[in-house]
Amino acid sequence: MSLATVLLIQAVLFLAYGVGFVISPQAVLSLYGKTLEPLGVVMCRYLGATLIGMGLTCLLVRGAAAGDLLNSVILAFFIADAIAFLVSLTGQFGALDSPLHWVNVTLWLLLTLGLGYFRFLWL
Repeated sequence: MSLATVLLIQAVLFLAYGVGFVISPQAVLSLYGKTLEPLGVVMCRYLGATLIGMGLTCLLVRGAAAGDLLNSVILAFFIADAIAFLVSLTGQFGALDSPLHWVNVTLWLLLTLGLGYFRFLWL
C-alpha cells in the first residue's frame, strides 16, 4: 500500500464523518446509541468542520513529492491520529462502551500505524 492510498483512505473517512457531523450530528451519534444536548450539537459541528479540513488536506498532499513539507504534514496527522486513538480507546472503556465504537478504535489505530510506517520507516 502506498502513502497516497493511506492518505486517500484517511481523507475519505475524515470527509465522511466530517460531513455527517456538520449536517446531522444527532443522526451520526444515534448509531452509537447516544444523544446530544444543543451544545453537543454545536461542538460536533465544529469537529465536523475540522475533519473536513483535515480530509481536504489529505487529498491535496497525497500527490506531493517527498520532502520536508510532506514529512511535516504526515507527522502532524500521525500525532493527531495517535491522540485520537488514545481518546477513542479510553472512551470505549469509559462512558461510550459501545460495540460499534470498537470500529472507531480500530480505524484510529490503523491510521496511526499506517502514517507511522510512512513517516518513520519509509520516508
